[in-house]
Amino acid sequence: MGKIVNAYILPHPPVVVQGVGRGRERSAYTTVEAMKRAAREIGKDRPTTIILSTPHAPCFKDYVYVYDQETLSGDFSDFGSPEIELSFKNNTVLAELIAEKASKSSIGAGGLSTILKKQYGISNRLDHGALVPLWFIQKELPDFKLVCISTPFLPFEELYEFGRRIQEAVAESDERVVYIASGDLSHKLNKDAPAGFHPQGKEYDEYLVGKVRSNDYKGLLETEENFLENAGECGTRSVIIMYGALKGMNLTSEVYSYEGPFGVGYLIARVSPSDRIVGDRMPSERGSGGYGNSYVYPGGAKAAELGRNSSDRQSSGRNDPRSRRSLSGRRYTGRGVSGGEISNSRETERQAEEERRPANVQSADPYSELYGGMELKNSDYVKLAREALETYIRDGKKIRVPDWVRSEMKMKRAGAFVSIKKRGALRGCMGTVGPTMVNVAEEIINNAINSGFRDPRFPAVKEEELKELVYSVDVLGAPQKINSLEELDVKRYGVIVTNGFRRGLLLPDLEGVDTPEKQVTIALQKAGIMSSESFDLERFEVIRYL
Repeated sequence: MGKIVNAYILPHPPVVVQGVGRGRERSAYTTVEAMKRAAREIGKDRPTTIILSTPHAPCFKDYVYVYDQETLSGDFSDFGSPEIELSFKNNTVLAELIAEKASKSSIGAGGLSTILKKQYGISNRLDHGALVPLWFIQKELPDFKLVCISTPFLPFEELYEFGRRIQEAVAESDERVVYIASGDLSHKLNKDAPAGFHPQGKEYDEYLVGKVRSNDYKGLLETEENFLENAGECGTRSVIIMYGALKGMNLTSEVYSYEGPFGVGYLIARVSPSDRIVGDRMPSERGSGGYGNSYVYPGGAKAAELGRNSSDRQSSGRNDPRSRRSLSGRRYTGRGVSGGEISNSRETERQAEEERRPANVQSADPYSELYGGMELKNSDYVKLAREALETYIRDGKKIRVPDWVRSEMKMKRAGAFVSIKKRGALRGCMGTVGPTMVNVAEEIINNAINSGFRDPRFPAVKEEELKELVYSVDVLGAPQKINSLEELDVKRYGVIVTNGFRRGLLLPDLEGVDTPEKQVTIALQKAGIMSSESFDLERFEVIRYL
């Protein structure tokens, strides 16, 4: 019977890797030393497999991507050090078992076909969210297998349940496992931070450290999404999955260090499970470990002080303004829209639909009516999508562009997304950011079939479902390359940032996104592109057909 012997929360700033930081790592001395300590402890844990969740892996809205190739490798070429390369053997047996357990619980998980990876520019290479922790670990533990997973934009409760499926899969294996939750804390601690300053950056870091210190996973599940968005973090989901994998165990935690030398919070902690299964009470009611050391927080607070009062005060989450339970009448709306909730129920449903779409498979804007775009009902665009999928299912044939299709659809070329819903829930959504076919009609035909048959998150649509399906089609204006932020209008244009295979898209006219600088910064975060890196800028407009 396999077991998870320890879990660690580790940051992933490439600057702390010797040879990448080129001396800047000295400014993060505390983090470097704590990473070395964690690596030594992992060496003593003697795991046969390390399971690592990283927020910078190919990230989907509601599908957990589990790397499925035999060898997992990557390098630091994106950070100017291609000579620093790591390679590990994938524990494909355990990876497949995790995906199987998740799928049986209605959580989409697994790998992707080569065709889909190529179509959407998804790389097999490990990202820095995995590489940085593993660079330290492999120095102390040269021989182990790896399972690498993404942290999708699922509701927190589903992420936690996915963690439970990891626990079940490990228990059925013969593996001795260490779990690594890779993630940085706020990227907005001061005015020099990569994402600029926000006062809730420091508040979030105190909050998260407090939750880890008390192992208050239930409180963490109730965290409000806006709070996370304002803080600009990238670790919460990884930590939630980790706690799901440790469910039912008697936990003790120790924070090795915390600091924010570059305006980004770096937390290093160990969460240790015992073999004794306990009842499903709040972990904070059972006690926890303390801090191993005291480290200076930029601005004067010490790590030993972070979260002590806040964790005691907010363990229930019921009166915490950062808790979803304290939001009267509000519902979880997800991370994809920066800066706030949408109270209108119709708009909230559309936001929920957007949150279910894969982040790397870029989607059109479901809020066209909010920023002056066009929304057209009962359109030929939707009629064509429906006819394409129904014919393919019933006759096994891809239709040609019908004679009734208007000339504008035959003449125009554009990227398009086809969304399919069943009883209000997303049933499939795939599309293209730019044109790939001879006209938009062909684009819609292809993407309608792809949405019904090739969306990796859902089984293929069956004929008996057809009468219940509702379609919408988003047509994207051609992305326009731009040279400066002055060419952006946050009310009118969405933005696309690109560096190699990494691409981030942000919609126009989002609450809280009031400047081009903020719009681009958030898009860079979604893409995993550092602000110091070079990147291409594009803008776009959208029309939605219902």
